[in-house]
Amino acid sequence: MPEAMPRPAEQPLDRPAEQSGRRSLYRRLPLRQILCLLPLLVVAVWVVQHRSLIGSGARQMFTANPYWLLTAVATTGLGWVAVSFARQGTVLERLPARRLFATQFAAGAANHLLPSGIGASAVNIRFMTGCGLPPARSSAALALYFLAEATARVGLLLVLLLAFPEALRLGPLLPESVSGTVVAGVVAAAGVLVAGAALIRPVRRLVVTFLRTALADARSLHMRPSRALALWGGSLAFPLLQATGLVAVALALELEVRPAHVMLAYLAATAVAAVVPAPGGIGSVDAALVIALVAAGAPVESATSTVLAYRFITVWLPLIPGALVLGGLVRWKIV
Repeated sequence: MPEAMPRPAEQPLDRPAEQSGRRSLYRRLPLRQILCLLPLLVVAVWVVQHRSLIGSGARQMFTANPYWLLTAVATTGLGWVAVSFARQGTVLERLPARRLFATQFAAGAANHLLPSGIGASAVNIRFMTGCGLPPARSSAALALYFLAEATARVGLLLVLLLAFPEALRLGPLLPESVSGTVVAGVVAAAGVLVAGAALIRPVRRLVVTFLRTALADARSLHMRPSRALALWGGSLAFPLLQATGLVAVALALELEVRPAHVMLAYLAATAVAAVVPAPGGIGSVDAALVIALVAAGAPVESATSTVLAYRFITVWLPLIPGALVLGGLVRWKIV
């Protein structure tokens, strides 16, 4: 009798078994636990890279008035409350208050890891979609928050500029050629963005759809006084609390600049630094704050010490706790 031929199906039959084994291996991998630890790892690398700045800011605080420093810490915490109110004001649905506040605290840590606020935006969009909002409405709510916060910040800046027109003396610090170049660059960039949105059909369609959704949501929100009050009240309180924190640090270090001028310097510096896409404004905000305080009449050494201490309180002190909260939110599938 002829020998039995081997079954050609034996080899292919092993492949589904291998694939199922790989899938089970992937299921056993602690991917969510790894994602929980990732923020801490990134923060640790960031702290090592900026350890000299962190040390300088901590040393400045040892000689400062502790009561004013506690005031700065309190205003920083209240700033997260203000942001929570503003975020709630961007949607009609009621968001869980505790999770919303924890998300804003964690978003502050994420914001220092990616440029131009991408980290905080990603965390908030994940939170809103987890609460049941469609991605389009979550993006529209994010855009409305940025619009309201920028409007409130610029409005406060204009009011203080009208009240104290001679507070900032930028002439010796920024020559006319430099300021003219900056203005020309901003205008050119805005022109390129507008032209791209108008001429490229897919981009134009996307922008039009997004604007329709955002405008419809904005009209609905402003028909509810509680949402409009939360949106604009939180957007106005947030920069005020941030500026008040800088005033408290300036008083703690006995900076010889009027509190109103310090607030004006803060609003002007953050408005300018927002153009630079640095993670958490590291470098751009610090330099802009020092320049603004010097323009307000502070010595360079005192202005630098004030900015280092202020950034230590608002950025470096809550960074590790914020990363821990972010890891917990990822673990519990809130973001």
